[in-house]
Amino acid sequence: MNLARMIVRRRGWIALAWVVAAGALLPAARHAASVLDVSARVEGSESAAVERLLGGPLASAYARYVVLVIGGVPSPATPAGAGVLREITDSLRHARQVAAGGIFTYLDQPDTLFLAPRGRGTFVLVGLAADSVAPDRLIPPLRGLTESLAPRLRERFPDLTLRWTGETALNVDLRRTSSVDVGAAERRALPLTAVFLLVAFGAVAASAVPVVAGALAIALALGAAALLARVSPLSILLQSVVTMLGLGLGIDYALLTVSRFREGRDAGESAELAAEQAARHAGHTILLSATAVAIGFVVLITVRLNEIRAIAVGGLVVVVTSALLAATLLPGVLVWAGRKIEWGRLRRRVPAGASGGRWRRLGRLVTAHPWKALGLGALPLVLLATQATRLRTGLPRGDWLPPAMESARALEDLRVMGRSNVVQTIRVVLVLPEGSSVRRPEGWNALARMADSLGADPRVERIRSVVGIARSAGLGRALTFLPARVKQGLVSADGRFALLELLPKESVGAEALVAYVRELRRRGATASGVAGARLLVGGLPAFNTDYSDAAAGHLPTVVALVVAGTLLALFAGSRSILIPVKAVLLNLLSVASAFGALTLVFQEGHGLRLFGINQPLGAVFSSLPVIVFCIVFGLSMDYEVFLVTRVMEARRAGMSDADAIVEALGTTGQVITSAAAIMLVVFGAFTLGSFQFTKMLGFTLAVAVLLDATLVRMVVGPALLRLAGRWNWWPGRVVAVPGEIRVSAGPGRHPRSPRDVS
Repeated sequence: MNLARMIVRRRGWIALAWVVAAGALLPAARHAASVLDVSARVEGSESAAVERLLGGPLASAYARYVVLVIGGVPSPATPAGAGVLREITDSLRHARQVAAGGIFTYLDQPDTLFLAPRGRGTFVLVGLAADSVAPDRLIPPLRGLTESLAPRLRERFPDLTLRWTGETALNVDLRRTSSVDVGAAERRALPLTAVFLLVAFGAVAASAVPVVAGALAIALALGAAALLARVSPLSILLQSVVTMLGLGLGIDYALLTVSRFREGRDAGESAELAAEQAARHAGHTILLSATAVAIGFVVLITVRLNEIRAIAVGGLVVVVTSALLAATLLPGVLVWAGRKIEWGRLRRRVPAGASGGRWRRLGRLVTAHPWKALGLGALPLVLLATQATRLRTGLPRGDWLPPAMESARALEDLRVMGRSNVVQTIRVVLVLPEGSSVRRPEGWNALARMADSLGADPRVERIRSVVGIARSAGLGRALTFLPARVKQGLVSADGRFALLELLPKESVGAEALVAYVRELRRRGATASGVAGARLLVGGLPAFNTDYSDAAAGHLPTVVALVVAGTLLALFAGSRSILIPVKAVLLNLLSVASAFGALTLVFQEGHGLRLFGINQPLGAVFSSLPVIVFCIVFGLSMDYEVFLVTRVMEARRAGMSDADAIVEALGTTGQVITSAAAIMLVVFGAFTLGSFQFTKMLGFTLAVAVLLDATLVRMVVGPALLRLAGRWNWWPGRVVAVPGEIRVSAGPGRHPRSPRDVS
């Protein structure tokens, strides 16, 4: 018994297996957001090493810290301002989320840094407790504490604001905003998708099945991801990809299966035979397409960014789930539905063979003039692709943070105060060789030389180290006389590790700070004058540098692995060399064209106001190209597989190459158009959110799908198939097997039905 027949005949057992899977996964899906991680990490990076040293040998209470920005109160240099600051810090000091000794304000050191030269207010540096709880889980309780404190304080200071910011708070807000955007996009996309399917199928039941399949794929994938997250942390950005691809691929795969089933019913087949043919042909196409998409996500797992790995896991799970639902569960459901699949018909059913007239006309035009079609179709793609050479990655300039985020508003408060640089502190650790110590003259002198060298840089406003504290206290080299609480976090117990905190000038932008971090790492500890000494650079600017380098550095490897894997998968599916090579080249062209559009719109600002952004961003997020490449490369393969498998079926039915291409366009044109329209709706819904990463991702995927489903698969691909002729199938050959498959014969003619071949 072949697989397709087994799927149909064992449909009861298969449905039972899915019910069991749903019973295990759907409850977990409801709590996915609460178990997914909102922090960002670069595994094995230098910034992560500095963070470990701060929490380890240096025993700093500020290994991870946030900033509480207090607005609308008098200066802490005044009695009233000092009083309200003391009330706030006393409340924070007893919170279990705050590290012991983890409160630092103007009251601890009357530094002008805590005064607002351009406005009222001040800020508090709050070290987060180092316990088993992830740092991002500590932010909501801290916010709850200040929210309960604020009403009482506003009785005296009506304009008071208490807002949290800093690396951890920003991570929490960005990922939570992304989660909210995903839910909103899903609510926007589903009704429009249902309308598109209703127009395509003309029947309520037929259009409802793919929507339900897509929603089920999302829920099952989120449930599986939530269970995996309990074993290994996964970023909440996983939700975006699972929802995006679940709506897109889940519906597309189900659309293909339902379309093949209805073709069989139009040809007079029984429900069981039509479902078997759908499982055989649509199932093979779906699994081959899903393999191509899955390859990209498998390769993404190799990138050492927790966010990208989470996206890879989520994408892989939802692709596999969507494909298996369409290939195994759906054929049985269609048998049970039978003629009820046409329930709620809005218009007269047009047989599949008669519905592709315009696509056949396009096919005849392309096959009659392949060189012209190739030139006209490829020209706009190549022009767009050339723009991709100017794509820049990094942190976008301007206020790219969602304005509704508390941490973004707190950053703006700091900017008004002229103190936004406190969030951008660069944390430099001098590591002396074995046997050396800053407690000895040679080690102390090395640290002093390093501090003087760093402090002389025009990009640095001030530097904090034990050297500066000792000098200001008039103690010279007398480190021993400094109180332990002053030295803690700045020097390790053995004296081998010493921290120098660099506060950059307010005027130094994010890109300039990234460049400065790279410069510091190149120079190393040469200024210390000690052989074997090392310099490790951490802090938010260093994290941004490590994140950018990790994402960009993996792109060539990811491209090579995805291309190689796709070539092997397509060769296994087609037994051809030219078909996989052509598919890969066209996919690369689609990706490059999408990147070109991304460059023109988001980087350079052409039409950017349509997306609610007022100025060009100058760069795109570093992780975006590698994520987009893997997703777009796989999605582009969908339509290639849809088209080429139909060409192969038509060739096996005895058609010539030209006729097979025309037939394939006639039978797949409507399916590809409907599938692409659904993808456009889904991806377009994500461009309307407030998180710019999601806007860029949705826009780039939408452009890629639009170009791929129109110019690439409808014009350029068929033209290349026509020009290659019989070489398409080399080294194998397509053997005609009359009756093995059904080929729609076009308007006015009856399609042939397949023989029941075991």
